[in-house]
Amino acid sequence: MVATAAAVPRPAEAEMFWERHYRSRRAGAGRPNALLVESVEALHPGTALDLGCGAGGDTIWLAERGWQVTAVDISTTAVDRVRAQADELGHGDRVTAEAHDLARSFPSGTFDLVSAQYLHTPYAMPRDRVLRTAAAALRPGGRLLIVDHGSTAPWSWNQDSDAYYPTPEEVAAELALDPGQWIVLRADMPQRRATGPGGRTAMITDNVLLIERAGA
Repeated sequence: MVATAAAVPRPAEAEMFWERHYRSRRAGAGRPNALLVESVEALHPGTALDLGCGAGGDTIWLAERGWQVTAVDISTTAVDRVRAQADELGHGDRVTAEAHDLARSFPSGTFDLVSAQYLHTPYAMPRDRVLRTAAAALRPGGRLLIVDHGSTAPWSWNQDSDAYYPTPEEVAAELALDPGQWIVLRADMPQRRATGPGGRTAMITDNVLLIERAGA
């Protein structure tokens, strides 16, 4: 995870940061994350949890393919837009959008897929605890897909030259999941050419960790 502030902020600070972020962006789901598509497109649709759903590209892509999706973000603007987009596209019956500060609350239910795509923040967050809770919410055979930044893109909101990006193996070690109950299916750091705002492109590194709950 990108290094964050040492002190846990007042809830309003993190919420307002992400509110400003999404209010400044045009509404619309956009493209799904490439590594979600790669990891999930061959799976049979079930129930999915999209942690930090943002603009909703992943949520909409999953719903279009028959998944029942719970979309979660700290920003109520993001959540409202995802809900409206799902309704507009005729997927409202497959999308539940909820506002959660994951440092303080977590959606209820069990899932066949939990997706945590770039779950980074400039504020302190107990990310290890959040991801362990996500793993515990998997049904037997369910998968937790964690995709983190492995490098800084030119358009990233975090341009800290001292930012440290833990490897997938380090993230797995931090989670300390019982290997008898959760199996690491993938832990690698692929590179790809990404397109940012205004069509700008750059080579970036993604840190990918895919975990399956045993017992299917």
